[in-house]
Amino acid sequence: MPLFANWQTQHYVWGGITAGALFLFFVLIPIVKYWRKKHRNTELDCVGDGYQFEAYIAQLLRRNGFINVDVTKASSDYGVDVTAEKDDITYAIQCKFYNQPVGVKAVQEVLAGKLYYDCHVAVVATNSTFTRNAVELAKKTKVLLWDEDKLARL
Repeated sequence: MPLFANWQTQHYVWGGITAGALFLFFVLIPIVKYWRKKHRNTELDCVGDGYQFEAYIAQLLRRNGFINVDVTKASSDYGVDVTAEKDDITYAIQCKFYNQPVGVKAVQEVLAGKLYYDCHVAVVATNSTFTRNAVELAKKTKVLLWDEDKLARL
């Protein structure tokens, strides 16, 4: 027995379901994401420069159970701004406080710094996003990328 009495009714129902799904996917979800991003009250909103961002990352790591969290000296840091440890795993973190996407150079720098500081994991943290090339290199080299959304979830 068919679900609907005639095929025309069935087409209207499935058309309405399809239109609703498209509306949800292309209109409602992006609006909600934009609103959440615009109205979330995070400590990151109070950060004004790269040095404050490094201190913010260090504080965030401590709150999330990392130990031996150290901010490296400002010059000659070998591509690492913060080092930390959690569960016997050491992390080398490059911090980028940018108003544009972070490029591949940051991934290259933190890889070198990871070796210099003898760490297990390399991370690039930013208040922004990453370029396609940075994401591609990070996947190949197993560098973790923490963008503004990831930081907000930590």
